[in-house]
Amino acid sequence: MSRRVCFILLASFLYILNSCKSSDKDKKEVFIGFSQSISEDDSWRKSMDNTMKVEASLHPEIDLTIYNANGSTKKQIKDIEKLIENQVDVLIVAPYGSDSIVPVIEKANKKGIPVIIVDRKVNTSNYASFLGADNVEVGHIAGKYIVSMSKAHANILEIKATTDISPGVERSLGFKQIIDQYPNIKKISITAPNLASLNNNFSKVLDSMPKIDYVFAFNDIIALQAWEAAKRKGREKNIKFIGIDGLNDPNGGIQAVKDGKLTATILYPTGGSEAIKLAIKLANKEIVSKNNILNTILIDSLNADIMSNQFDKVTQQQSNIETQQNVIKEQEKKYLTLYNLIKLLTFLLVVIFCLGLFSIYSVFSIKKKKKLLEETNTKIIQQRNEIEKFVEKLKESNESKINFFTGISHEFKTPLTLILSSVESLHDEFKNKSYSVKKDLDIMYNNSLRLLRLINQLLDFRKVEDKKFTLKLSKNNLWEFSVNMFKEFKREAKKRKINYTIETDNEGLEVYFDANLIDKVYYNLLSNCFKFTPDGGKIELKISQQKGKGLVKINFKDSGIGIPEKEINQIFSPFFQGSNNYRNGSGIGLNLSKNFVDLHEGIIEVKSINGAEFSVYLKLGDDHIDKSKIINESTYFSDSENGYEYLETELTPSTESLIMENKPSLLIIEDNADLLDFIAAKLKEDYIVSRCNGTKAIEMALELMPDIVVCDLNLPEKNGFEICEALKTNMITSHIPVIILTAMDDNNTYIKSLEVGADLFLTKPFNLKVLKQSIKGVLFNREKLRYYYTNNINKIETDGLSLIEREFLNKINLILEKHIDDSSFSVEELASKLNISRVQLYRKVKAVLGIGVGDYINNFRLEKAKELLMTTTMNISEIAYSCGFASPNYFSTTFKTKYGIPPKDFRNN
Repeated sequence: MSRRVCFILLASFLYILNSCKSSDKDKKEVFIGFSQSISEDDSWRKSMDNTMKVEASLHPEIDLTIYNANGSTKKQIKDIEKLIENQVDVLIVAPYGSDSIVPVIEKANKKGIPVIIVDRKVNTSNYASFLGADNVEVGHIAGKYIVSMSKAHANILEIKATTDISPGVERSLGFKQIIDQYPNIKKISITAPNLASLNNNFSKVLDSMPKIDYVFAFNDIIALQAWEAAKRKGREKNIKFIGIDGLNDPNGGIQAVKDGKLTATILYPTGGSEAIKLAIKLANKEIVSKNNILNTILIDSLNADIMSNQFDKVTQQQSNIETQQNVIKEQEKKYLTLYNLIKLLTFLLVVIFCLGLFSIYSVFSIKKKKKLLEETNTKIIQQRNEIEKFVEKLKESNESKINFFTGISHEFKTPLTLILSSVESLHDEFKNKSYSVKKDLDIMYNNSLRLLRLINQLLDFRKVEDKKFTLKLSKNNLWEFSVNMFKEFKREAKKRKINYTIETDNEGLEVYFDANLIDKVYYNLLSNCFKFTPDGGKIELKISQQKGKGLVKINFKDSGIGIPEKEINQIFSPFFQGSNNYRNGSGIGLNLSKNFVDLHEGIIEVKSINGAEFSVYLKLGDDHIDKSKIINESTYFSDSENGYEYLETELTPSTESLIMENKPSLLIIEDNADLLDFIAAKLKEDYIVSRCNGTKAIEMALELMPDIVVCDLNLPEKNGFEICEALKTNMITSHIPVIILTAMDDNNTYIKSLEVGADLFLTKPFNLKVLKQSIKGVLFNREKLRYYYTNNINKIETDGLSLIEREFLNKINLILEKHIDDSSFSVEELASKLNISRVQLYRKVKAVLGIGVGDYINNFRLEKAKELLMTTTMNISEIAYSCGFASPNYFSTTFKTKYGIPPKDFRNN
């Protein structure tokens, strides 16, 4: 019996050991062998090995073996033979030569081992798949870059490493295909298989060719060695060096581009990660492409930092992955140890319970940790995917330019509205209204100048980008120049009651500058001050000579909204719009101003404490300027001076006039003062016009309760959508029709207008007759509703009033129903119960129904009395008192006046 037990225990023990071994074996299902042609001392090859290891670590079923041939074809053949003998599932080969290893590759293919060729090509087709970059395309990229940079005029030196490997041959071929298309580009080639030959051959070329514009090297290492050789000759600054590989390490191509040693490098991906993915597919008998081409990209000073940051993040994440994989392996080892220990201790019945509990605890603990690690790995993989999205940031500069052109187009539309409308107005009013004609001419002139400014600003920006500005310096009296610019904004300051001052400590100070460019600096800075300074604010222009420094300081200070502290360093960036800037604009004015000041070797500074303060410093004297740029006379002509001025007319009526006059009341909300004045002037004969520049627009609408609102979309405090929505959702103002004016004519804007309850949507530039007719049409439709509901008070639930207006009238009816028998119930009490003022109640009821509140209450009582006459047997006196009439006689008189028949006759009939 004991022998039988021992036999059973021994068999169980052997089974446990066997199951442990089999489980161990099951974890390594795919054996991948990689034959590397060059040792790990090669940075690019080392990067390939590392990416393979990281990718393999993400797949626990993979066993990856790497052999390095150290640049020896014989050793590589032996390495491949050994991997074939070990019966690898997939063989990856980075060949050193094209022909010598063909037999051993074909041998592996015959044995049914899939072979993946990486980087260099071999002279056989007996392999499963090829993975590598398109080296001909690499040559194309380098050639196109040089052609673009040199404008097809250059002397180029091509440095080849060897001539017997496919990458070198194909890169040279692709480069030649591009360069040969341009007869003005001259190219010579040298071969440099080692450092000594490179220094020798390159030095000879440098000595024999006094002008070399570009050096295109086989890889970044050769390009950097050529740069060192050129530096020893003192010619490194005159030659642009372009390499290939684009590694992100201290000695790699990306760092060389950032350091200014290389002009550009072409990213040549190693493909290590992709090779492992291909191997897994082949091991799983999946179909893969014969040729798998890796993408390449040119890296220069524009994107070197971005690419470096992305590679740094990838490297960091790879390091994190390796660390976490090591932790997982350690945890797996612990798990296996504990698992085997539990199996063995099952023979000890005394401790089986304790060990069982410990085993369960250990299993759950390890599984939990493993799950956490797997979740962490998933997050890391997601982060790696997100890195690819960073490339999209390269498109942001293009997007900002598109936004610039959109902003400019919006700026154009308001002036165009004024010009077109003024022309139309001139056609109708030229003969009899000379003052009106003069005012329209003023508007046309001023807004034409505004358009000219915008167009010139656009052209100036393009010139700055292309570096095509030529200074035309002349000696100018700075005080007189500043006073002329100061005068251009006096009318604006007067109109907006801004305290606008100018002062200097030296009226005779003369300075060399290009008057046309400094004019634009003044105009942009003063426009910026007026743009962000509220009415009644303060703007100062102060000129002071700093004798000790040889400078003159021109200071522009305002009391406006200022600049957020975190954005002050970006204020001169092109297309920059401050977070507190609610106005449309191109975002290039301040950038242009800085460029113009820099052209004069001056300085422009900004600070913001209470408002914004811009300081421009120009040098005195002529020691700092190129005498060839001095002209005898100033060619400055201001494009904004004009003698046109017109009087502002105040159109805002008093509250009493809104109630007493028969004209409909109109509220215009527009932040452009010229357009606001123009529309008000053209509509004042037919309407009681109130104007609002966009500040406190909702409060003004609540106070005035106009018959109709015409509202622009872009406003200082709230936009037109927000104002319209606020009016339409307020019980007091929900009845007021709203017409939205906007420079944006896209479908989304139109749909948004409908969603917030706008009654009409007009785009700029609009036709004045269309605007007038639209207002008349909206008011006519409103008047038809008033007439209908005045005579059908009992139908508010079933017909077409808006939901808010129906709720409002329902509230009134419920209150009146509750106090129907109270003859002393007054309009004041009704307003109090509705939580609005008596005036607001009067205006609301009058606007919706066209009758006063008292008349509405009286009609409500009469409708109730008529119902009682038809449905009850109550006598006339009882009905009169129950409906809130003070006496039966007054009820009878009122009933007859309303329905044309006494109550008694009405009942009898």
